[in-house]
Amino acid sequence: MVEYRSFALLASLPRALGACLRPHAAHAAAAMIQETQRAVPAYGQPLKGVFGKVLVRSVEYAVLHCVDSMGAPDLPHEQWIAFYRARGAMEFSEGRNLDALQDTATIGARVAWRAMHPAVVAAGVDPAVISVGAEAIFAYVDELCATAIAGYQQAQTDAEGAVPARRRRLLELIVQAPEGAASSIAELANGAGWPLPETAAMVALERAPEASDFPAELLGGGVLADLDGPEPHLLAVDPDADLAPLAAMPAGWRAAVSPTVPLADAPAALRTARRALQLSGPETPGPVIWCRDHLATLWLLAEDFLAAELARQSLDPFASLSAKQRDRLSETLLAWLETRGGAPEIAQRLGVHPQTVRNRLRQLEELFGDRLKDADDRLGMQLALRAQRLMRAHRPTDN
Repeated sequence: MVEYRSFALLASLPRALGACLRPHAAHAAAAMIQETQRAVPAYGQPLKGVFGKVLVRSVEYAVLHCVDSMGAPDLPHEQWIAFYRARGAMEFSEGRNLDALQDTATIGARVAWRAMHPAVVAAGVDPAVISVGAEAIFAYVDELCATAIAGYQQAQTDAEGAVPARRRRLLELIVQAPEGAASSIAELANGAGWPLPETAAMVALERAPEASDFPAELLGGGVLADLDGPEPHLLAVDPDADLAPLAAMPAGWRAAVSPTVPLADAPAALRTARRALQLSGPETPGPVIWCRDHLATLWLLAEDFLAAELARQSLDPFASLSAKQRDRLSETLLAWLETRGGAPEIAQRLGVHPQTVRNRLRQLEELFGDRLKDADDRLGMQLALRAQRLMRAHRPTDN
């Protein structure tokens, strides 16, 4: 805690000394600002906008309060203390370090004394008073700096405690993508000390009922995580590097990693990763599913109702057939669409007799007619059949 010895020293000085120096306060403040901007790179930018107003106000207030404290033991200092604590907190929020504050204090003390000393000498002030005045000014600047540092450190402590909450809120905003959230996302990312990336991958996690808690220590500092919600998930900027430790997940946990996408597409990426978990089933080898290796499957099976509607429209001639007939003709039609080969080639692929294939092809011609000659119709049939095959392959089996 700062003791503020300078206030007592300043109050012990003659009141006339403050009156003598007040006309020179503006000159001293201007000299301090000029030297600070020259010697401290963090403050070297033009005096514009909020930055300029804050720097000028900080220096002018420091000089005037110092002068007004001379010979004034009853002058309150609470507002001054609050101002410079807030000034220190602002330094932290703007990403500057304590070096800039301390350098500014040292420079300010030297420049202020140099600017005001001639006026003190010209006024014939007693050398003993000048000595106390010099001690008071240097103590005042040191304590101003200490007050700002206390504010800086408190803001740093508060921010460190708030970072986990900010990171969770940041992930929530990115995943929800509400209208107009871009500025809030950028602000939260800055407050959480998380450089906002252009792209990222989303990770859907699935926990078996008997699984232990997810070991958060597996995740690097660049990974945003929600491990406590009903649908745990992560965001990784560099998935290959950030998610390599997922191979060591405890038993009962699985993960699906979306492709790397622009940050604005994170909600869709998370839906894709969750869909991959739904389709894979617990028996899928390995604890991590990389969606980039299964894009065609995920695209075809993105929505069950779309696949069903495509099948209804493209394969409607099968509606009147029995299940057994549909299965046989479906595999023959898909083989023909994929190869456009003759009966011998299709027969070899299906493991049946060529004459069987010829009979089925004639049935298909009777069912579909000229639609087999239309490129768009053929594409719809092929996508519908492939989707059906994939859905059967990924359909959970009953125990």
